[in-house]
Amino acid sequence: MRVLVVSQYFWPESFRINEVVESLRCVGCHITVLTGQPNYPQGEVFGGYRAFAFRAEQHDAGYTIYRVPLVPRGGGGALALVANYLSFVVSASLIGPWLLRKQRFDVIFVYAPSPIIQAIPAACLAFIKRAKLVTWVQDLWPQSLEATGFVRNRRVLDMVAVVVRWIYRRCDLLLVQSQAFIPTVQAMAGKTPVQYHPNPGELAFSQPQPPEPPALMLDLRFNVVFAGNLGTVQALGTVLDAAELLRPHADVRVVLVGSGSRSEWLCQEVARRRLDNVQLAGRFPPQFMPGILAQASALLVSLTRSPIMNQTIPSKVQAYLAAGKPIIASLDGEGARVVEESGAGVSCPAEDAVALAQAVLMLKAAPPDELRRMSEAGPIYYQQHFDPTVLATRLVQHFSHVMAG
Repeated sequence: MRVLVVSQYFWPESFRINEVVESLRCVGCHITVLTGQPNYPQGEVFGGYRAFAFRAEQHDAGYTIYRVPLVPRGGGGALALVANYLSFVVSASLIGPWLLRKQRFDVIFVYAPSPIIQAIPAACLAFIKRAKLVTWVQDLWPQSLEATGFVRNRRVLDMVAVVVRWIYRRCDLLLVQSQAFIPTVQAMAGKTPVQYHPNPGELAFSQPQPPEPPALMLDLRFNVVFAGNLGTVQALGTVLDAAELLRPHADVRVVLVGSGSRSEWLCQEVARRRLDNVQLAGRFPPQFMPGILAQASALLVSLTRSPIMNQTIPSKVQAYLAAGKPIIASLDGEGARVVEESGAGVSCPAEDAVALAQAVLMLKAAPPDELRRMSEAGPIYYQQHFDPTVLATRLVQHFSHVMAG
């Protein structure tokens, strides 16, 4: 099966689609990737690449990556982000067909975190190549734009909704990363079928770990580790509020591993509040994360309180389950449901610092047998629901059903 993957973000940027491509290759797909010039998250084009160039390169794994020009994200301001998003859509729509001339594809597969508009060039290519179009919806537009406050103008939101409907109805199949997404997406998708396909866990957790020391060594305390994007929807203010409440407990430490739009704000707040129980560890490549998470006493996932966030399963939940450590879910809806259903941890309401601090202390005081039970439950649930190879096989089945009409 010949599959063209369209994603604005791809290796050497660190996104889940990188490993999905590896898993698809392992189950027999012939993969080609159409993407932009790597510039996430710093906003500057990576060394060896040029923003306004186009090129074909061969990945070490044996597949071809075609890159089109785009405007880098820069500092992440609204105008820079809009330019970044639109430049990929235009370049991939105009230059993509030329780069991929004379090539045939059975399925065009869109990895669609924000923004969903990156599916527009895929729709054009599906028409030109007479291929089936499958889009994997990672975020709900325009709802997420409104929830994050990125767009507040009602007319703009209505215009985005029109574009999203157009995209959804050009697809042959829509996959969604959360079961709670299905009603919202189906309401905009018309006759296009919508099915649940969760994000897989990271391949690093399925592979033997080297004996080298971890890239980050944690102190011998009760370490509550948050790993991933440090952005606006992660309710990081609540995490710092909880850390402030936990200050009297000298053996409790909150470790934030990652980077994002709120990294600088976090540095300023930790210094201003003199939170010596909060460690900002920085960002690490995915292959180093198992060794870091293995040292945690508990793993923290948090989101803001909103209807759109209630429907989302943060991708770090899968990594946490695989890591085999008790999980604290400071969020509502689907993410909390998965943690509770797995038996791998506890949940508390989103943006409730008091409840979060109490959850930390509850796990800290829990009997060893209870903590061991949670730690063992996570990997079992992970293997049943989020194993990368199992989900890659299921994804190929989705492709085959679409091709069969």
